[in-house]
Amino acid sequence: MSVFMTSTSSIATLTSPKLSQGEDVRQQLGDRASSLNLQARLAAERGDFEESARLILAALDCERRAGGLGPQVLQLIKPRA
Repeated sequence: MSVFMTSTSSIATLTSPKLSQGEDVRQQLGDRASSLNLQARLAAERGDFEESARLILAALDCERRAGGLGPQVLQLIKPRA
């Protein structure tokens, strides 16, 4: 089974007019993570554990990148003097 990795820059070019760019990229990364998780499950079921582990790590990377999008709360809170 072939897996095609996409870079963040190519994901960002596929924006939808309904969503902001950050929301759209976050949605695409979430969809990519779900797809990779399904592929990992199928690889594990056929006994290809090395491929399954690689796909799981790729899915976790997508989830991490999706979680890092949007406003950073810590930057919005000003410390008291």
